[in-house]
Amino acid sequence: MKYMKSQMKQLIKDNDHLQQRLRDLMDQHGLEKNFALKALYHSEVAEGGKYQLDYQALDPRD
Repeated sequence: MKYMKSQMKQLIKDNDHLQQRLRDLMDQHGLEKNFALKALYHSEVAEGGKYQLDYQALDPRD
C-alpha cells in the first residue's frame, strides 16, 4: 500500500476523529500539514492500522 496525499485528504475529510488527530499533530509537534498527513498515515493507516480498509476503499484503481 502506498501513501497518496489525495486519498489521505479524502479519508480525513470524511472522518471527524482523523480531522482532530491531524489538528493535534500539527499543534503539538509544530508540523506543516503535509508532514502531519504523512505522520497520520503511518500511525493510523499503514500496516494494519485502524483506518487501512477505509483508505484502501478510496483507491481509484479498484
